[in-house]
Amino acid sequence: MSAGRLIAVVGPSGVGKDSVMAGMIAAQPDMRLVRRTITRAPGLGGEDYDAVTPSEFDAAARNGAFCVHWSAHSLSYGIPSDVLSDVRNGKDCIANFSRSALAQAAEIFPRLIILNITASPATLAHRLAGRGRETEAEIADRLAQADKCLPTGLDVVTIANDGALADTIDMALSALQPARV
Repeated sequence: MSAGRLIAVVGPSGVGKDSVMAGMIAAQPDMRLVRRTITRAPGLGGEDYDAVTPSEFDAAARNGAFCVHWSAHSLSYGIPSDVLSDVRNGKDCIANFSRSALAQAAEIFPRLIILNITASPATLAHRLAGRGRETEAEIADRLAQADKCLPTGLDVVTIANDGALADTIDMALSALQPARV
């Protein structure tokens, strides 16, 4: 059995990562959608996540609960350690990731592939305002970080999500299929 892949989905806040991933899972239910642990209050919408306090997160990280973890936008995020076992056992896993954690993930997951989702600044601003989780200042900060570069030397697939969600999902699945052969 060959190892699976960790598909790390990255892109600026508001680009639609969670919507694209949900659509991909609906089309490919054999893929695992990774549920992250986040130091965010529960029930804020968007992705399904395990909400913890900062002290609970720190304790979990010290105890090896995460194979990869990082901080961004005043929050901490963790990828559960069992994802590594699933990938080693041939399962493709897809996770919402931070561009800042990709180098760490590349050291751990030999078959890491980056799905880089982009959208125009106008699309991002509209989506961020519509979700109602950030203040205007936080939206401005997230938009200022939208063009962050990816680390070099990684396997990256880039798709745009300015149009219909179904089209974006189809593009993503098509782009990822050749790597599966």
